[in-house]
Amino acid sequence: MFYLKLETNQRQTEDRPVPSNIQQILWAGGQREFRWSDLPRLILDFRRVVKEIKPDIIHAGPIQTCAFIAVLSGFRPVLTMSWGYDLVQDADRNFWMKRITRYVLRNSSYFISDARFTCDKAVAYGMNPERTAVFPWGIDLKQFMPSTEKHSKTITLFCSRTWESIYGVDVLARAFVKVATTNPNINLILLGGGSQGTKIRQILLNGSVLDRVHFGGQVSQRDLPRWYHMADIYISPSHVDGSSVSLMEALACGLPCLVSDIPGNREWIIEGENGWLFRDGDADDLAEKILHTIKNRRAFKQIGESARKTAEQKADWKRNFGKLLEAYDKVVLMRR
Repeated sequence: MFYLKLETNQRQTEDRPVPSNIQQILWAGGQREFRWSDLPRLILDFRRVVKEIKPDIIHAGPIQTCAFIAVLSGFRPVLTMSWGYDLVQDADRNFWMKRITRYVLRNSSYFISDARFTCDKAVAYGMNPERTAVFPWGIDLKQFMPSTEKHSKTITLFCSRTWESIYGVDVLARAFVKVATTNPNINLILLGGGSQGTKIRQILLNGSVLDRVHFGGQVSQRDLPRWYHMADIYISPSHVDGSSVSLMEALACGLPCLVSDIPGNREWIIEGENGWLFRDGDADDLAEKILHTIKNRRAFKQIGESARKTAEQKADWKRNFGKLLEAYDKVVLMRR
């Protein structure tokens, strides 16, 4: 198996080694951010790579970049995979992105997505519904386990989303200012970083709550469960998501989850059963929901147990990975 990178990612925190049977191919891409002016050069070099390695299948995504290059190369079969934002946000951005999305999906041999709603949207853009599958990623349920430690009276909120506009961490910052000014027994842990760092810190500073926020920075995959165990409530204010891996991790750790009311999250969270939903982008509603959950903290244990069951039923990587292999088998049979 081979893989190619289209872009560099300076903030990439993945620290797990690439499996020994997977080889990275160096090519014209992967040296900087994608530019449309690079498209002809990338297509030509991609054709060279395909000629050399002679793949049985090309698995490519997001739709408007990697899958577009794969389809334009002329190779078939191409299994296109949505990354969520490519259908929820990028596809509707303008006339050309709509045309590219439609062209790629109509020329894809098969399509997989990590959420039902994005799969339905792909069909609306012209993908054959009989050649689609939902593959909701997954996590290691043995690595991400509930904590046995008892927490103090202080409530700790936790968010591990990247500090980019798409993930809405600024919304959480504004909500935390509202909650913290009325409740002295609440604090916040923020992991990661991103281009909105200055804005987020300024919101917290202006609200006089910066000293009640712990910035954990970039955390290794091995150390990540420990941070979930420090928390009482996991919060994801993301504006766009398919099946969020960080949400799966939180559920597996038995954390009650408070997440934005968007289609991808509704496929995982049932209000009052394994977590709660708040209006996307609404800091006031998020603040109210945080205060509501704190008042009902006696239910945390029951909701946390339900969260773990959700992860066991839907987020087991070992089981979910089989759905991807099934898709590969179907594509190979189609080629034959």
